[in-house]
Amino acid sequence: MAENLCPQCGAPLAPGATECKYCGEAVAPVPAPQPQYQQQGAYGQPGQQVQVYMQGDPNDGIDPSWPIKSKVTAGILALLLGGLGIHKFYLGKTGMGILYLLLCWTYIPAVVSFVEGIMYLCSNDHNFQVKNHVRLK
Repeated sequence: MAENLCPQCGAPLAPGATECKYCGEAVAPVPAPQPQYQQQGAYGQPGQQVQVYMQGDPNDGIDPSWPIKSKVTAGILALLLGGLGIHKFYLGKTGMGILYLLLCWTYIPAVVSFVEGIMYLCSNDHNFQVKNHVRLK
């Protein structure tokens, strides 16, 4: 049985939940899988209808309308210019980029972005895409 996971934080979701109870991210309810029928199953006789369930989502939570970005570019921008929030602007998170820019004099964004840059470069492609709502080149 497949388990529903939050696209933002990866926490398990209750069946029919509309938002994550941990991070508050709004999620679309997952419909129950619809059975598909074929004329001849692996164990069925010709003409007998057999239920076949499709396993997995072909997109795996990645929306084709998300912009295409590079994980390596985002990681390097975070390491080198992250104190100014350049990596956030690159990923399309303008609000966070402005916040980093406003607080750059405290050096807190520089430390946070250094950690984010390492996380970007070390994360696998699927997690990076789902967390940042981008597709990879």
